[in-house]
Amino acid sequence: MTTQTSSQNWGLRESATFDRTTIAAIQRAADTGIYDIRGWGAKRPLPHFDDLLFLGASMSRYPLEGYRERCGTDVVLGDRHATYPLHLATPVTIAGMSFGALSGRAKEALGRGASEVGTSTTTGDGGMTLEERGQSKHLVYQYLPSRYGMNPDDLRKADAIEVVLGQGAKPGGGGMLLGQKISERVAGMRTLPQGIDQRSASRHPDWTGPDDLAIKINELREITDWEKPIYVKVGATRTYYDVKLACHSGADVVVVDGMQGGTAATQEVFIEHVGIPTLAAIPQAVQALQELGLHRKVQLIVSGGIRNGADVAKAMALGADAVAIGSAALIALGDNDPRYAAEYEAIGSAAGFYDDFQDGRDPAGITTQDPELAARFDPVEGGRRLANFLRVLTMEAQTIARACGKAHLQHLEPEDLVALTIEAAAMARVPLAGTSWIPGQPGQQGL
Repeated sequence: MTTQTSSQNWGLRESATFDRTTIAAIQRAADTGIYDIRGWGAKRPLPHFDDLLFLGASMSRYPLEGYRERCGTDVVLGDRHATYPLHLATPVTIAGMSFGALSGRAKEALGRGASEVGTSTTTGDGGMTLEERGQSKHLVYQYLPSRYGMNPDDLRKADAIEVVLGQGAKPGGGGMLLGQKISERVAGMRTLPQGIDQRSASRHPDWTGPDDLAIKINELREITDWEKPIYVKVGATRTYYDVKLACHSGADVVVVDGMQGGTAATQEVFIEHVGIPTLAAIPQAVQALQELGLHRKVQLIVSGGIRNGADVAKAMALGADAVAIGSAALIALGDNDPRYAAEYEAIGSAAGFYDDFQDGRDPAGITTQDPELAARFDPVEGGRRLANFLRVLTMEAQTIARACGKAHLQHLEPEDLVALTIEAAAMARVPLAGTSWIPGQPGQQGL
């Protein structure tokens, strides 16, 4: 008799507070005496883009004819101060994922796929690799608290610079790279001992506040002759204030990463309990930009749980200029693929559930530094798969925009959206479906 059958026959009832996952976590902590570290992002249910719906055109709005009438997707990022802003063909960009967290071949594939569709990719912690720079038409260089691999020559080789203050999966916490992934090459790039666990700093070493950030941004502009756009990335927490301070510091672009954003490795307690959902962060960021008169002048990139073209369109309707994908990009490359099901099972996981990126044993050869595993991954095929995925996201978003009568993705607006739940309506600041009620807005009443 199975355990499930026994519990049913005996009338046993599982606790909602102490469910089996919680009990297993307590038992693991008691056995090991250390907190749990994993990759990926939050697994708990959170208000997300699925809680929003578009109001397609019918009578009061006219749709555009699909595949006949143009719907633009291009976006310019960083034209506030930079001599050479980024001109992208699609608003879907690739988020920062480091060499170290990913293999060199995976970084090459990201560059290939992004370049094929005319968008940008991002270095991540640990510096710039020849593979990614060589295959990326538009490469954003992340400037992180760790300063791993940072040098002025690479700043000048980049097409934009992203000053990272926080990440959605771990705002207020530094990054991790466990020793099994610190190969000789990774150690050399980061000036670290090989095979020893690395924990990045949680804050930059040479400033303590927004005034110092303004000085640092000017320093980066001088190093690059004011040619490169300067991004500032924040994890979604006190988003309204953080975006305002980033703008006052001189940012050309602000990146807001919600708590559904992924990570290569951090404490699970961080992933599940720190930060706010992406859906809640976007309106706060847009409000901050609007109050400063900088909406669409300082571009807003949103990341954290973007999965499909509907998510792209909804983020842009709420006010984003572009989005960034990370976890979805890895899946598109081939991570968590069913063809490796037996090998995932052999290391205690399963295809579709693998999140032990920190262990460096990824059978797909993507989140590893093991030479044999990494050699399995074909960067040309991976780049082709990523490019296909990016095209689909863009076309899906276009399809929705046309249905709303919009000739460009940036013409989407909150008026095109309604919410399915009170929580989503309050966070996104759009009406609950079938009403004109926006919870929390002054003077609003349910109809």
